[in-house]
Amino acid sequence: MSAASSAAPQAPGSSRVWERFTPRQRLSRFAVYLGLVAAIVASARTVEVIPEFLYDAPQQVQDLLERMWPIAWHHYAGGVHDALVDTLHIATLGTLLAIVMALPVGLAAAGNLVPNRVVNHLARLVLVSSRSVNSLVWALLFVAVFGPGAIAGTLAIAFRSVGFVGKLVGEALEEADRGTIEALQAAGAPWASRLLWGYWPQIKPAFWSIALFRWDINVRESAVLGLVGAGGIGMALDTAMNLFQWDRVALVLFAIFAVVVIAELAVTHIRQRIL
Repeated sequence: MSAASSAAPQAPGSSRVWERFTPRQRLSRFAVYLGLVAAIVASARTVEVIPEFLYDAPQQVQDLLERMWPIAWHHYAGGVHDALVDTLHIATLGTLLAIVMALPVGLAAAGNLVPNRVVNHLARLVLVSSRSVNSLVWALLFVAVFGPGAIAGTLAIAFRSVGFVGKLVGEALEEADRGTIEALQAAGAPWASRLLWGYWPQIKPAFWSIALFRWDINVRESAVLGLVGAGGIGMALDTAMNLFQWDRVALVLFAIFAVVVIAELAVTHIRQRIL
């Protein structure tokens, strides 16, 4: 909240009028609000919302929920369990592979560890490229290369996670305290020793937090990669939807929700234990 105030020149003896915003601030706020309204209007015209579809949306939702109940619990053992395990495997292996690939790039992106501007910029370009492509797009690419299955999903999760892990690891390295590093350097310690005994103890809590947080995110993302053929429970969801088996769709959605909640609780518990 701005604390700026303005007061117009007043005649002697008259009261001063305090205003919350200056005229320039009021004009700026008006410009921002006008821009938001213009953006909303332009978006609404571009999306071309069909009013007829909105009018019967509540009835369609009610009908869909009625089709989903009762949930087909008997289908879990034969059609959901294996796909759910594959999803966890995709998320875990993808996260491990991402860490292996991201660590060298994160080290190269840290300017205090690798004092070479060209190498730093190239590493940051790799990290930005990884983050700029959505996991579903990575999955489509790897499905085209390796065919449908868990391999495509694992690689999609890994390549999507490289930018996240590498960027945060590089930032943690750049924020490390220089005191210990300079002491090791003055003692003649080589680069590897400075990295192992100077940087690693300082960034270890951040590293494990990054790894656990990314695994938690990957569990959620891997649940939908099957919609494009990249393995996991998303394929079971896609199959049930294509066959209009809404009671099985409800089972798959419940399984995804349960796994996401359990993963969140597990990550929170592990972080409290080791950090």
